[in-house]
Amino acid sequence: MTHVLVAAASVHTTAAACDYLQGRLGGDDRVTVLAVAEPGLDARDPGDATNVARTRLVTPAVETLVREGEPASTIRAVAAERDVDEVLVGPRRGDPESSGDPPGETVRALLAAGEWPVVVVPLPALS
Repeated sequence: MTHVLVAAASVHTTAAACDYLQGRLGGDDRVTVLAVAEPGLDARDPGDATNVARTRLVTPAVETLVREGEPASTIRAVAAERDVDEVLVGPRRGDPESSGDPPGETVRALLAAGEWPVVVVPLPALS
């Protein structure tokens, strides 16, 4: 049994993670989707991000959480609480058209911590 934590605050990142997980998980695996709400960002985004996972991942069952805080430390805390095996994140904040070279600050912090395998899923380009 594998327990995967999908950390996303946007529908784009959650959709990319769901696409990645399709065919990789069995019925006894677990998925927890964590949306981190940050001050100053659209308050609807975290809820929308978790809703994507509930509709796109049928098996296994999906647990969804919304937490407030700094993304990297919140992801690490939830990963430890939930005893996950790996963490899936997008390369940068969930806007596929955002500028800047990946990976973003949160990814770098998770990789530097080295506590869990971190899978960085590519975000699809919008056209």
